[in-house]
Amino acid sequence: MDSTTELWSTKTWQVQENPINCVRQIYCLRHSPDGEHLAIATGINIQIWNPRTKECIANFEGHNINRLNEALNYTLAWTSDGTRLLSGGTVSDSTIREWDPSTWKQVGEPWRGHTKNISNIAVNPAGTLVASASLDCQVRLWRLSDRRTIAIFKHSYEVYSVTFSMDGKHIISGGNNLKVLKWAIPDDALLEVTTASEDTLAEDASKEQATNNAQDSDCEILAINTTVRNACITGDLPTAESLLTQEIDADGNNYNSYANRSFVMARKSNWDRALQDALKAIRIQPSLTGCISKGIALCGTMQFEDAMKAFDLAFMFVDGDSSTIHLLLLIKAIILFNANQHDEAILRVQELASTCPSADTLACDIVEAYLHVQMGTNALDGVGQNEAADHFAAAVNTIAFSSTLAIHSKYDVFVVLFGWDLKSLWRTAHQNWCQALLRAGRLAEALKSYRYMMDRCDEATKASCLDWSTAFKHDCSILHAANGVADIAAKGDAALAAGDCNMAIELYSAAINLDFATDTVFTNRCKARSEKMLWEDALLDAEKVIELTPSSYLGYQLKHAALHGAQRYDEAIEASQIMIYKLENTPDTQIQKLHQQYVVPSEAESAIQETIKTQLDNAPHRLFNTATGHLCNRDAQIHAFSTSTEYKELLSSTIMHADLQQERIKDVVGTYFHYVMLSHRWEGQEPLLRDIQDKLVYELDPVGGIAKLQSFCKTARNAGYRWAWVDTCCIDQSNNVEVQESVNSMFVWYRHLALTIVYLSDVASSSKSGALASSAWNTRGWTVQEFLAPNIVLFYQKDWSLYLGDRSLNHKDSAAIMKELGDATGIDAQALVAFRPGMRGAREKLQWVSTRVTTWQEDIAYSLFGIFGVNLPVIYGEKKQKALGRLLQEVVAQSGDISALDWVGQSSEFNSCLPADIISYKAPSYTLPSLSADEIRSSVSSLQNVVAVETASKLYTMLDNMTAPRFANCRLQLPCIAFRVTAVRRSRAPDPETHLTYEVKTDGLRDLLITTEDKSIPYSRTIATRQTFLLIRPWDRYLLEQPDSGDDTQSVEDFSALGSPGEHGLIDAKFHSWTSRLFDRLRQPLGTFFDSLGRSSGNRGPADLESHLRALRLIVRLGQPFHAFVLAQQRGGEYKRIATERNIIAQVQDMSSVRSMMDVRTVEIL
Repeated sequence: MDSTTELWSTKTWQVQENPINCVRQIYCLRHSPDGEHLAIATGINIQIWNPRTKECIANFEGHNINRLNEALNYTLAWTSDGTRLLSGGTVSDSTIREWDPSTWKQVGEPWRGHTKNISNIAVNPAGTLVASASLDCQVRLWRLSDRRTIAIFKHSYEVYSVTFSMDGKHIISGGNNLKVLKWAIPDDALLEVTTASEDTLAEDASKEQATNNAQDSDCEILAINTTVRNACITGDLPTAESLLTQEIDADGNNYNSYANRSFVMARKSNWDRALQDALKAIRIQPSLTGCISKGIALCGTMQFEDAMKAFDLAFMFVDGDSSTIHLLLLIKAIILFNANQHDEAILRVQELASTCPSADTLACDIVEAYLHVQMGTNALDGVGQNEAADHFAAAVNTIAFSSTLAIHSKYDVFVVLFGWDLKSLWRTAHQNWCQALLRAGRLAEALKSYRYMMDRCDEATKASCLDWSTAFKHDCSILHAANGVADIAAKGDAALAAGDCNMAIELYSAAINLDFATDTVFTNRCKARSEKMLWEDALLDAEKVIELTPSSYLGYQLKHAALHGAQRYDEAIEASQIMIYKLENTPDTQIQKLHQQYVVPSEAESAIQETIKTQLDNAPHRLFNTATGHLCNRDAQIHAFSTSTEYKELLSSTIMHADLQQERIKDVVGTYFHYVMLSHRWEGQEPLLRDIQDKLVYELDPVGGIAKLQSFCKTARNAGYRWAWVDTCCIDQSNNVEVQESVNSMFVWYRHLALTIVYLSDVASSSKSGALASSAWNTRGWTVQEFLAPNIVLFYQKDWSLYLGDRSLNHKDSAAIMKELGDATGIDAQALVAFRPGMRGAREKLQWVSTRVTTWQEDIAYSLFGIFGVNLPVIYGEKKQKALGRLLQEVVAQSGDISALDWVGQSSEFNSCLPADIISYKAPSYTLPSLSADEIRSSVSSLQNVVAVETASKLYTMLDNMTAPRFANCRLQLPCIAFRVTAVRRSRAPDPETHLTYEVKTDGLRDLLITTEDKSIPYSRTIATRQTFLLIRPWDRYLLEQPDSGDDTQSVEDFSALGSPGEHGLIDAKFHSWTSRLFDRLRQPLGTFFDSLGRSSGNRGPADLESHLRALRLIVRLGQPFHAFVLAQQRGGEYKRIATERNIIAQVQDMSSVRSMMDVRTVEIL
C-alpha cells in the first residue's frame, strides 16, 4: 500500500511539492483547527507533521499493539479549540484516547465502550460532545468534559461515518446498509447535565435511540397510592379492592378511590360493578380518571359508542399536556382492541407513533407489540399457525428495545389498568414466534428466529429461557430426524459438495441454531454464503471462525474473501496480511507450506506497477481526466489509479503467486488506462498547454477551441472512457524534446488507444453521404495516420452527433462510410480497416498523402513517420525537401524498396533521385504490361537457338550477386543495368519556354523521347566524352523469381499477432507460386530444348536445367518495357538524375542480344 501523504492545493487541485513519507499504511489524516499541525494515523503510530515545512514534530505509538505487532490507529479528530487530539483504535484496542498537543502525552483513561474498530470520530460545533462510529454497529455519544457515554444509537449494520449537524442538535451517521440516518441528541445532553454513574452506563449501553429520547413517566393519570398500585401490578386484585373499599368507607366523596376501584373491577371482569363505581366517581367530581374508568367499563358492557364518548370527554382534563394526550390515545386504542376492533386499534397506535413528532415512540412500540402478541396467542390457540407466526414476527419487529429494559416500571399504567405482563413481553414475543413457526412446519425460519432471539437477549433472559430453549431444540431435532436428517452438519456438507448452496446454508444454519456448531460448520456456511454472494453474512461466519480458532489462518482467509466480495478492499487487504502472518507463524509444518502459495502485498504491488509501466509506455504522457476536467501528467494518472477502487480490488484479489501470472492484471490496468484521442482540423485559436494547465477544462469559457475541447472530453466521458488526449494542448509545443518524442510516438499512441473520435467541424448534422469525403479534415496531412492507425474510429459531425446517424460501435465496420472514405483517399479497403505500418509499397503510401497539406511544411514528412514505421529526428526549420529526403532515404536504406524513386517532376536538393515535393507522387504509378505464361513460354522457346546458355546464366549470376540499394548522407548507391547514351537530339516541346523534349539514342535500347525542365543536357548526334549520360534500369530482385528473405522494417510493433502475413510476404508467396506453376507449364513444351541442353552440357541434372530455364525467363522479362532514369555523370564520377515530366519507358532493341544488358553496376547518385 502507498505510505505517502500528498498535500493538494484547493485552488488548483494539484499536488504540492514532495509527498510526506509515513513509512506504513495510512488510515486517517486531520489538520488542526489553526492549520499548524497535520496528524496522521498509521499502522504503527500517530505522526504529527508541520504541513508547511514537511517536518515530523512528534510521533507516538497510540493504540495497543495487535497480533501483527502493529499499533493500528484507525481514526483521528481535533477538538474545535485544538487543545485535544482524539484517536480511535481497531478491534485489538477499540478505545478512544485523548492526547495533549502541548506534550503529545495521553490525557486520562481511554474511553471504553466499543467492541470493534472505531471507524470515525466527530466533535460537535460547541466542542462539548463527541460522536464515535464503530464496526460494532453503534454510534456512541460522549460528553467531552467527563469522557462518559450519554447515549447510544444502534445501526443494523456496521457504521463507517458520523458527523454532527450544523446546529449541533442531530447526529448523522452512515454504514454498510447504504443508508444515512439522522438521530436527535437528547435535550439533557445539550444542556450538559451530568447524569448516570458508570454502573448505570453499563445498562444504558444496550438501549436504542428511542430509549434515549423517551422521557420519564412523569405524567400520572392514576391518582392511586403505592400499596394499591403494587397490589394491582402483582395481580393481587382482592387486596387492591379491599384497600380501595376502606378508602371509600373512610371518605364517601373520594372520587379517585371510586375510579380506581372501577379499574380493579374491570380487571376482574365485573363490568357492572366497574360501571357503577365509574359513574359514582364522575357524579362526585368529573375527572380524567373518572372518564377513563367509565370508558373502560362501558366498553366491557359492550356499550362501545358511549365508551368512545367517555374517552372524548377525558380530553377535557388533560390541560394540553402532550404526554397525557398520547397516553390517553394509547389507552383508547387498547379499549378498541378489547372491543375486537383489532386492526383499527393497531392502525391508531402506528399513526400516533408516525404522525406526532413528540410522541413517546417507545410506549407506542410496547402497546403495538403487546397487541400483536395477544392476536398471535389467540391464533396459536386455534389452527392459524402461520397467522400466529406473522403476528409474533410483527411484535418482535416492533420491539426495538433490549431484553433488559425495565419497561414494566416505566409503563406500569398498562399493568395497573389492563394487567399486562410487560416484564415477559420481550421473551414471550420471541418464544411464541419460534414456537408458531415450528408448529407451522417452517423449521428453517423457526431456527433462524431462535438464533435471532438468543443473539439479542441478555444472560438473565437466557437463564430464564433455559428449559424452554432445551425443549425447543429437542423438538427441532426430532423434526429434522423425521425428515431424514439425523446429522445436520454432514447433510450440509453433502449439499455443499453437490453445489446446492441454499440447502447447505439452511442445514448449517440449523446446526448452528441448535448449538451443534463447530468452527468447521461456520467455515462451510461461510463458503456457501460466499458462493451465493451473501458477503455480509459470510463475513459474520468468518468472524465466528476467527473467534473459535484465533490462531488459525483459515478465518482470515474466509474474512478476506467476504470483505473482497463486499467491495471493502482495504479491510480485505488487512485480512490477507493477517492470514499470511498466521501462516508464517503456525507450528504446523504442513500449513506453513501453504505460505509459499501466497504473495505479500508489496509483491503484488510490484507486479501491478510493472504492468502499469508497460501499459503507459505506449500512451501519451498527458491525458485529460474526463470526469474532473484536469489535465494529468503520468504521475497524476498513476496516482489516480493507485487510489481507485479498481486498484484496491486488483490488489486485494492478487494474493497468490498464480495471480501474478494471470492476464487479469493486464486486463484491469489496460481497461483503467484506456484513452480516447481526437482527430480534427486545427481552426482559429486552439488552446495550448499553457492555456489549460492547472485549470479545469469544464470551467473555462466555452469559446472557439475550448468549446471543442469540452465537447470532446464530455463525449469521451459519456462513452465510458476516463482519459482523453488532443494534440493542441496535451503536448508542450515549446519543448523540442517532447515534440520530437510525440511526433515519433504518435502512430503508436493512435494504435494502442481505445477509440479515435474524428470531429468533422464542417459537416452539418443534416448532411448526407459524401460530406465526409468533401470535409476539410480529409485534406490534412496528419489525419491520414489518425484514421489508419486506430482499430476503432467514430466520426462526429459539427453538433457532435454521429456521422449519418450511424450508432455502430466502430465506423470501420460500416461498409458505407469506409467506401466513402476509400473513394475520397484512394486507400484500399483492407488498409483502411486493418492497416499495418511498414516500408513496403512506399510509392502507394506516398500517393495517399501527395495532395494533402500541413501547417508546417516539414509536417508532410513527419506525418508519415508512423505509417512507414521509422523514428527520425524532428527538425522544424529544415524545410520540406530535407524532411522528405531524410524520410525516403531511411525507407530505401532499411527496406531496399525503390518504388519511392518512381516519380515525375522536379528533383530534390537532398538527392536528385528524390522529388522536391510530395505532389510528384500524385499520379498513379505507370503500370507496365505483363506477359502471360504462354507468352513467356513462346519467348523462351524462341531464344533456345539464339542465346547462349552460359551468357544468360552469367547475367543471372551477376544480377543475383548485386547488393541492395544503400542510401546514406544524401548519397544513393543504386544497383542497376546501365545503357550508355550515344546521341541526343532536341525535339519540339509542347511548352518550349519551360520544358525541353529530347530524342535519345542508347546502346542496346530502342530510341525514346524524354521531356524535362533540365537544360543541362547537350544535344547533338553524339555525346561528348567529357560527360557521360546513362539510361539505367534500377535493379529489382523480384525479376529473379526469388522470394525476398528480408523482413519489412516495422518499428511500431510486432504485428505477427495479427494473424496475417505482411503485404510483401503475400507478394513473395504469390510470385513464388506463380513461377512454380509457370515452370511446370514451360517444361513440357520445351522438352526438346531441355534434351539439347542436356546433350550439350554433359548430361546436367534437373537442378541445372531449372537454373538455365530461370536464366532464360529472366532474359525474357528484361526484354520487356521498363521504367528508366537518365543519369548525368559529375566530375567526381558520381551521377545526378535528370528529372523528367513524364515517365521514361524504355525497351531493349533485341531481347536475344544479352551482351547489351551486361553492364551491371552500382552507381552513386547525388
